[in-house]
Amino acid sequence: MTSQILHSGVLDIAPTRTNRAPNGQLRAAGCLPGPDDVLVPAALVRRLGLRTGDFVEGTCGEKPRVLTDVARVNGRAPQAPGSRTEFADLTPLHPRERLRLERPGNAPGAFATRVIDLVAPVGKGQRGLIVAPPRTGKTVLLKQLAAAVAENHPECHLMVVLLDERPEEVTDMRRSVRGEVLASTFDRPPKAHIALAELAVERAKRLVEEGRDVVMLFDSLTRLCRAYNNSAASGGRTLSGGVDAGSVQGPKRLFGAARLAEEGGSLTVLATALVDTGSRADDYYFEELKSTGNMELRLDRTLADRRVFPAIDVTPSGTRREELLVPPTELTALRGLRRALHTRESSGGLEALLEHIRRTPSNAVFLRQVRETVPGAVAA
Repeated sequence: MTSQILHSGVLDIAPTRTNRAPNGQLRAAGCLPGPDDVLVPAALVRRLGLRTGDFVEGTCGEKPRVLTDVARVNGRAPQAPGSRTEFADLTPLHPRERLRLERPGNAPGAFATRVIDLVAPVGKGQRGLIVAPPRTGKTVLLKQLAAAVAENHPECHLMVVLLDERPEEVTDMRRSVRGEVLASTFDRPPKAHIALAELAVERAKRLVEEGRDVVMLFDSLTRLCRAYNNSAASGGRTLSGGVDAGSVQGPKRLFGAARLAEEGGSLTVLATALVDTGSRADDYYFEELKSTGNMELRLDRTLADRRVFPAIDVTPSGTRREELLVPPTELTALRGLRRALHTRESSGGLEALLEHIRRTPSNAVFLRQVRETVPGAVAA
């Protein structure tokens, strides 16, 4: 008698070139193929209506490693085929519920998340772009964002996706983040980066279909564009700089999955975009991506060179339709504060803001002072 073992993983159903129903694979090692993967027969996929990105728990044979029974799908008993919500059928809305990133004053990175709450508030379902020149502290900022989400919003499923990253950075992120860290290091081929990114977003979609709130920190969209470009079939239309004309469509599709669903659930994506790298291709990717988000946080190389962190350029940073996230009295104070900051250079504005933040225990206290001292910061 063949022994049965418990197994779980993220389901990856690869399309076939024939009309035959495809088998699936349970990815046991962070959404990437590995020796511990388990085959999921096409008949089982069809019978239970399983989808790519489902987290499946069940039993499988020891040899061959084939899933024979499914106990849970995304933490629940399997549902009848056709009864599950389709992500594409969800109605996207502007973010309405705020993700508070402010942490206690003595916590590491507390100033960074307080600045973000003031200049570019984030809501559930936000599609945010973190625009980062080289060596401006984006990796540290992502860790601080992850810590803030894990601490302030335990109801959210936190995912960190790292592409084309150094192995030691991946280890550091896994040890410091209380969430799901999925990574494809720089020694893997471009197709591995694409496969990881696509499966990670499908995983997030399945959770949103269940009514869950998901926060994904994605580093970086630029590297994903490079991977699509390097994997493009020869013979396609090529633009200046050696860029395949279709290389941004995949990243746009994945980034565009971020949304608040009217029916319940949300997917928040905060993704980095690399600029000032000296690459014409990277400039093209950014130009194509910059209009797709509804929140933007810009990092500044001059500030970073002066060792002023977080190196956030407060003037161009901001959030669309922030009035849906911020109460009217707070919004009036924030806009008065920004008008005052915009009269300064980027470095002077941030340094003045950080000085006031250091002197106050919370943003609420700081904004109360703003209403008392800054013209136009009090609601009429």
